[in-house]
Amino acid sequence: MRTHLAALALASCVVATPAAAQKADSTTHIAIRAGRLIDGRGGPPISNAVILIDGDRITAVGPGLTIPANARVIDLSRSTVLPGFIDCHTHVTAPPMDYYEEIFRRSPIDEAVTAHVYAKRTLDAGFTTIRDVGSAEFIDVALRNAINRGDIPGPRIQAATLAIGSTGGHNDLSGFSPYLRFGTFSGVADGVDEIRKLVRFEVKNGADVIKMIASAGVLSEEESVGAPQYSQEEMNAVVDEAAMWGRKVAAHAHGAEAIKRAIRAGVASVEHASLIDDEGIALAKARGIYLVMDIYNDDYIVSEYKRLGYPKKILDKEAGVGRTQRENFRKAAQAGVKLAFGTDAGVYPHGWNGKQFAKMVEWGLTPMQAIQTATVNAADLLGWSDRVGSVQPGRFADIVAVSGDPLTNIRELEQVTFVMKGGVVYKQR
Repeated sequence: MRTHLAALALASCVVATPAAAQKADSTTHIAIRAGRLIDGRGGPPISNAVILIDGDRITAVGPGLTIPANARVIDLSRSTVLPGFIDCHTHVTAPPMDYYEEIFRRSPIDEAVTAHVYAKRTLDAGFTTIRDVGSAEFIDVALRNAINRGDIPGPRIQAATLAIGSTGGHNDLSGFSPYLRFGTFSGVADGVDEIRKLVRFEVKNGADVIKMIASAGVLSEEESVGAPQYSQEEMNAVVDEAAMWGRKVAAHAHGAEAIKRAIRAGVASVEHASLIDDEGIALAKARGIYLVMDIYNDDYIVSEYKRLGYPKKILDKEAGVGRTQRENFRKAAQAGVKLAFGTDAGVYPHGWNGKQFAKMVEWGLTPMQAIQTATVNAADLLGWSDRVGSVQPGRFADIVAVSGDPLTNIRELEQVTFVMKGGVVYKQR
């Protein structure tokens, strides 16, 4: 997603109504009766399962479990129950909006005071965990912290803060007068020393993961879509410095050469991967690198971005990338590359995250495989397999439900009827 850089540091500017009313009684035991349970690990659904919860954690799962006398029972016996979903590529602090208004008439303060709205929409869609891969002025850190404190409802967040990229690159404002300036924190860094310093600055200010702009992009005005924007040495420096501070790297990369440089550098995931070639697919598989391919949002960009005032250059780039990305998704799936669910939500409306499941099935995955990209696979990418991504003892009680059977109709996942995060019910129809 194209990121514009604007205004003041805003750690205290996320404003929302406290979520105290939605907190669970920590002394309450909960039992969920599930008509069908898809536990996220790939096995067949479990009929008439019971999920026992103590506080924010699952304690037992299975058919025929004895429900404690003091447990509060939630009856989902007519529903399919799944783990809370994980979206590994969001921009949760901002919605899609008019191109020039976003640059010239909005500041990070506007984003900060409304970010909680999009966090709640994401949670209501069944996404109880997200990796947010680029936000101005550390708004994502403030949002994450407010959610963790219980001030506002929202998903668990791994925050990337400022995307790191080169001068003139995808996260540097291009196409305007050289005299145009914004007095904000910048994610632009050139050369090994600048890159290492910026990684340290981001970790200091709360980054859980580092986002690297390895190639040109679509929703920005540089000439290319996929040309590399960092040398191999610079990409190596991003990954090496991040690793020293215990952080993984997510690499924005559309172009084939940039993808391969990022994989060789040792990133955890390649985002978009639109123009990946056969060598890149083989390299990703050999090294166990995740591809996070946002194959739904082309539909929204093609239908809405002209109305939103995006320049023809950008629209033309999207027209040349969308179908190719989907075809390469199919190739990667057939080759057995690791795939994790990521939507680029913020490029299209927050809360629509589940629309990507159907695209993944259309372009080569089984419904169960698509579900796994947003459960166990995504949890593995985040390094959180011990806490999210599956319904089993010891994991957070992050649970969603839908009315029908998503293994028969994957679009059921677009209509989540029940959301629990950490033992707290946030949505129930």
